[in-house]
Amino acid sequence: MALKIGQLGKATGTNTETIRYYERIGLLPKAGRTDGNYRNYDVRDVERLTFIRHARGLGFEIADIRSLLELSESPDQDCSEADRIASQQLTAVKRKIGQLTKLQAELKRMISQCRGGQISDCRIMLSLADHEQCMDDHA
Repeated sequence: MALKIGQLGKATGTNTETIRYYERIGLLPKAGRTDGNYRNYDVRDVERLTFIRHARGLGFEIADIRSLLELSESPDQDCSEADRIASQQLTAVKRKIGQLTKLQAELKRMISQCRGGQISDCRIMLSLADHEQCMDDHA
């Protein structure tokens, strides 16, 4: 199966500029070229890009994805490094959820204090203008 970049993009739901970027930074190997100088991809590229997209969707950083891809090249080795990387990502997600929960509570508080009226008296606007008005450090 030979795919051009647009076909690879459709097959994986990836923008062609993103595919080019992943090639530039080495997450995807440089594509072979046709006689007409079009990039030429195969099923391994579809699988690799699908892996990358899924990992990005789970919030993994490029460096971690690179490490996971390197690990996948040695399928018989111990998976403790993959576990460490995924556990580190889970910790980061939990931290972000905590931050988002604080943001949600602060926004609800600000909205509940808004009684309508004029912007000059709006509690939302006052809170946004003065961080001291906030109940929590959500920054």
